[in-house]
Amino acid sequence: MNFDNLFEEMMKHKNEKEAEKMSAYMLNKFKYIGIKTPERRKIFKNFFKEYKKEEIINWDFINKCWENEYRELQYSAIDYLKEMKNFLTEKDIPKIKKLIITKSWWDTVDGIDVIVGETALKYPEINKTLIKWSKDKNIWLRRIAIDHQLLRKEKTNTELLSEIIENNLNGTEFFINKAIGWALRDYSKTNPDWVTDFIEKNKDKMSKLSIKEASKYI
Repeated sequence: MNFDNLFEEMMKHKNEKEAEKMSAYMLNKFKYIGIKTPERRKIFKNFFKEYKKEEIINWDFINKCWENEYRELQYSAIDYLKEMKNFLTEKDIPKIKKLIITKSWWDTVDGIDVIVGETALKYPEINKTLIKWSKDKNIWLRRIAIDHQLLRKEKTNTELLSEIIENNLNGTEFFINKAIGWALRDYSKTNPDWVTDFIEKNKDKMSKLSIKEASKYI
């Protein structure tokens, strides 16, 4: 993967007006080139065609994307990881952790959670790390731990889901309480009785936001 070529191509699409809007939406935490998501993904897909036969994760490319001042490059790193997810192993988790805790915000974290989840499904030993993350001071590691089983349906490890969520109850952090609600809401589509029972057992410790989100489809 050639970072310089991708960056050069993206800069051809620089749009100051859109960049201002995008930055404002993200509370001016990050600079943007001004490329909307569909266009950005089209640029990346065309670029990736040349490299899709590679079977080794190019962490130099990922790190250069993450170090770049423009947020679209972090998004491209996540798109790359999604394309290469079949080649991720438990040895890549410390490198992914670095991405999670660097330039952290919900947009990148929510792009990484399922990547971590799919890798953990193949390498169950990662579950021990996720339990540790669920008790970490860093809220983004905790959010990843809570939501990493999204979309697993019947493959959801309910014992793990319960332990991780219980490690995050009685809190006031919005991004954590929202994540708890999402995790339970998603699993309620597969097993509403389990989620209903979980809420009933823990309602005194759950935030109103978590209960509201979790109960949406019940």
